[in-house]
Amino acid sequence: MRITLFALVATLAFAQSKPIVIKAARMFDGVSDRVVSPGLVVVLGEKIRGVGAKAEIPAGSEIIDLGDATILPGFMDAHTHLTMAFEFDFRKQQMDTLTKTVAEQALDASVNARVTLMAGFTTVRDVGASDFMDVGLRNAIASGSVPGPRMLVATNAIGATGGHCDNAAGFKFGLFGRETGIQDGVANGPDQMRLIVRFNIKYGADVIKTCATGGVLSLTDDVDTPQLTQAELDALVDEAHALRRKTAAHAHGAAGAKRAIRAGIDSIEHGSFLDDEALDMMKSRGTYYVPTMMAVQGVREILEKGYLPPQIAAKGRAAMAALDATVAKAIAKQIKIALDTDASVYPHGRNAEEFAQMVRVGMKPVDALKAGTSVDAQLLGLFEKTGSLEAGKWADIVVVPGNPADDIHATEKVMFVMKEGTVFKNAKK
Repeated sequence: MRITLFALVATLAFAQSKPIVIKAARMFDGVSDRVVSPGLVVVLGEKIRGVGAKAEIPAGSEIIDLGDATILPGFMDAHTHLTMAFEFDFRKQQMDTLTKTVAEQALDASVNARVTLMAGFTTVRDVGASDFMDVGLRNAIASGSVPGPRMLVATNAIGATGGHCDNAAGFKFGLFGRETGIQDGVANGPDQMRLIVRFNIKYGADVIKTCATGGVLSLTDDVDTPQLTQAELDALVDEAHALRRKTAAHAHGAAGAKRAIRAGIDSIEHGSFLDDEALDMMKSRGTYYVPTMMAVQGVREILEKGYLPPQIAAKGRAAMAALDATVAKAIAKQIKIALDTDASVYPHGRNAEEFAQMVRVGMKPVDALKAGTSVDAQLLGLFEKTGSLEAGKWADIVVVPGNPADDIHATEKVMFVMKEGTVFKNAKK
């Protein structure tokens, strides 16, 4: 009797979930080499039930016809900071971080999350936050309390004392009432690296992010110098992988990047000054490249307004001068390149401009679309669930006007957003 009752409840729940059919002139499934016509996706509950012209349309389906447009998988961004605010004025941004309460910053983050989702990004990897705000935001989105993209979070990005991931570097001693340590994302030596990985995972990290080199927007380091030893990176990556977490390394300079690659890092972030040896190592080991070209665009716009301190402005100009050529080389070498933006270095919600940045330096439009869907999903370990339009996967779907294979800027004009079967945006209504 119990089995029969369970089956009846399951049948009623299934019947109450009204199928949705999304139609458009075209469709890109996230894995193919071309856009096809017509576009049709059948959604039931949280999942895709069928794709393509031959998909069965259940009786009583709600039809959403978006006309001369292209259906795609929900976009993904492998490098964001949703809990960090964007400001053209660098000093104001620093002051806001020091003076705003955690509660106020968390509320600001919820706005960033919604803007990102409305831009078509249904999944993001958030690679560094303070006060576990990213964990709270991830959980609030997952519970339905806050609209936003699905989040994989890192909690604190991990770095060495005085390095790019040490948030107290450049400020007076005792800013936090003590020297920064494990609880702030700062560790030194292989044993501490294992401890900090465990600490981050204990408090909610889905991914481990580290700073293998200096950075642009930090006050006390050179942008390309290595900041972790080989032994430290070996320990960090080994511990993370043992605990079934993927790893990402902020690495502008080649020397630090090569240490991270040797350690088995899953992705190199930024990579402004990668040399041929580093790129060849990435190719042979299957390391993903996460170039964050929109970060450079953001720095360029801030520089134009004159809001960066001289030492940061010099580092920004160096990265701007080098990144295009590095990404072009990576494309030519057919390295796995994921779409990512470093959101917060530019205004949140402009994530889709990364597609055009990739095409600008030589990537085919269809490959850029893959980078922001199936390639990102593979990097994040989510490809079995999302990243392509296939039956059984989450119904993460966006629709853009026209054909993005002909005009990649169409990705910046998202007209429809569905995440796990829920419609969050429909500009045709």
